[in-house]
Amino acid sequence: QVHMVESGGGLVQPGDNLTLSCTVSGSAFAFHDWAWYRQAPGKQRELVAGISASYKTSYSDPVKGRFAISRSNAATVTLQMNSLKIEDTAVYFCNKLCASSTCFFAWGQGTQVTVSS
Repeated sequence: QVHMVESGGGLVQPGDNLTLSCTVSGSAFAFHDWAWYRQAPGKQRELVAGISASYKTSYSDPVKGRFAISRSNAATVTLQMNSLKIEDTAVYFCNKLCASSTCFFAWGQGTQVTVSS
């Protein structure tokens, strides 16, 4: 059974930085591609950034150049978020980087990021 615990969210102002962490339990971490997703109020969950098992990264257009995803051997996926914007406000989740909705692990609680002036 794989569980993800997201942390690091908070209330920040536009232009601030924030670092999110996702700790993954279970033995499957090293073999999977991982990603951060977010869900804003009234919107569908969307992919923010992904990192493959070989450390190749990818980003959605809204965050490209501002966010950085990384992974460690300690089963942690980190999202460094710089120059935050109001539109980055959402609940952030980590999970496998999936092309199909049937491949995800059970979702964790996520961590709330609120960007407000």
